[in-house]
Amino acid sequence: MACQKFTPPVVCDGYHWRMHATVLALADLIKTAGSDPARRPLRVRGGGSKDFYGEPIQGTVLDTGALDQVVAYEPTELVITAGAGLRLRDLEALLATHNQCLPCDPPHFGPDATIGGAVAAALSGPARASVGAMKDFVLGIKMLNAAGELLTFGGQVMKNVAGYDISRLMAGSMGTLGVLTELSIKVLPVAPAEANLKFNCDQARALSLINTWGGQPLPLNASVWKRDKSGRDSLVVRLRGAVAAVDAASARMASDAAGYGISCAHVTTAEAEALWLSCREQTHHFFTPPAADACLWRLSVAQTAPAMAAFSDALVEWHGALRWVWAPASDAEKVRQLAEDAGGHATLFRVSQAHGETDKTVGVFHPTPPATSGIAQRLREQLDPTGVFNTHRL
Repeated sequence: MACQKFTPPVVCDGYHWRMHATVLALADLIKTAGSDPARRPLRVRGGGSKDFYGEPIQGTVLDTGALDQVVAYEPTELVITAGAGLRLRDLEALLATHNQCLPCDPPHFGPDATIGGAVAAALSGPARASVGAMKDFVLGIKMLNAAGELLTFGGQVMKNVAGYDISRLMAGSMGTLGVLTELSIKVLPVAPAEANLKFNCDQARALSLINTWGGQPLPLNASVWKRDKSGRDSLVVRLRGAVAAVDAASARMASDAAGYGISCAHVTTAEAEALWLSCREQTHHFFTPPAADACLWRLSVAQTAPAMAAFSDALVEWHGALRWVWAPASDAEKVRQLAEDAGGHATLFRVSQAHGETDKTVGVFHPTPPATSGIAQRLREQLDPTGVFNTHRL
């Protein structure tokens, strides 16, 4: 662990002066909050696009939006370092000019989504099951702790083993352990070839096919099983990799499906881009609430879990490991038991239009085992002993 003192550099450009001033201001706010007898928590906020996610938000906003510049980017090294407030759309646009990308394709849920928020929420897009989660691409961070000290963890290379692995611990912490100010993220080149295949089949057959293909050396990148507005079921699979590998996999998968009497069709580039974007940003028609009291549940289960009869109209991603379903908050116990039976857990992702935040009284996140809860509590006591940050978010 390295604690960095607030001493301005002798020579620096305008951005670094602004970065330094912003970090100083944030540190002062944290110190003030820590000495406040009322113990009003601070709510770390980037673009606010994930405000809906997690337990009800509370506390004074600590805005990181001014930390919005690229600190360093060397395309040949496949790493970018940026302020936590840099908008995801700007980061992705910069990477695209060098034919690179964020492999896990984190969701935005709004135009002001930031890279700091993406790491803090630890949500990943359709390719997560094949390429890894957001935390897997975090190489290093700078953060302000509950004492207002600027700490540095990790670095700009994968094999950095110095100190505690706080960098990945911050992924998914939702601003409860500290304030991310700067991040170094691993990026990857865009795959040279891509193909999208559509198979007309029910959920059970789709899960069987995708698990069969998952055990083979195929360039699978993403998959989604869905039901269209006309009630027709289909599985769409995205392949990415070398041209020869994608072509060979396309032919093999079409042949496998034909053996079950299932038709296979190539999806156009425009249609595929629209589909994956609608899944990532939850603009697909499935994500329109079917009833006023319906809540959106996120079920993380074993990839090999069978289709759930109780949720025949689910939207299935991550090769079967992610099931989106609609159910009222009153069914929380039932939904969570079904998720446990399938080897996973359930999260109340979006609450109903009718009841709003009151639906969160059933608990947003799946109850954790006592041992895990104990570890989390001790971590919070070490990193935020005075309760400066909004620990209730989780």
